[in-house]
Amino acid sequence: MGSYLGWPRPVNLPNYITTARIFSVPLLIWILSSSRFHGVHGEQELLASAVFILASVTDGLDGFLARRRGQVTTLGMLLDPLADKLLIAGAFISLVQFAPQIVSAWIAVIIIGREFLVTGLRSIAAQEGFTIQASDVGKFKMVVQIVSVVAVILAHHWTIWDFKYFIFPVHVIAVTAVWFMVAVSLFSAGDYFWAFWSKIDKQAERRRRRRVFVMKRSRKRDAPAT
Repeated sequence: MGSYLGWPRPVNLPNYITTARIFSVPLLIWILSSSRFHGVHGEQELLASAVFILASVTDGLDGFLARRRGQVTTLGMLLDPLADKLLIAGAFISLVQFAPQIVSAWIAVIIIGREFLVTGLRSIAAQEGFTIQASDVGKFKMVVQIVSVVAVILAHHWTIWDFKYFIFPVHVIAVTAVWFMVAVSLFSAGDYFWAFWSKIDKQAERRRRRRVFVMKRSRKRDAPAT
């Protein structure tokens, strides 16, 4: 049944998936901070990586299902970006303690600060009557963040993976991915700010022209007849 007493149901499958992503954040933090999961074979790192990857996959899944099933709701539009930011913030705050040799506190501040900046810009844009769409740089940034978080978690236990005929430098990839992610995040923040400023500037110009037009009409109306 789609509704109760005529009221639409705000909770549907996409929203359940988004909610599951939110609840995965404390689970991820618990796994990374607890000694319960320590093991000689990297059980803690593998479990944390699996939880983070699954949570990240749901980021695109909930939006896809909402659009495909026609179940885009106000609750979903509120929870989806909140879940994304909680996941990224929770992951990097945990990694500052879990792998401080790779993820310093200032790196976490930049990543989380960028998320707050974009959220603030979008809120102001909504109040001004326009939207800032997710850019390709922003989507690429999310992919880089996923790779870097997983690489850092794995590098906590393994420096390299030796496959006899091929060596996978886990630690080097983790460090490189983190620095690349910082660069992409800063570039993405600048890209969003430029898009925001351009639209705000256009809005201000329209308002100025509208004000001038109204003033001219008012003067013509009040001018004495000759």
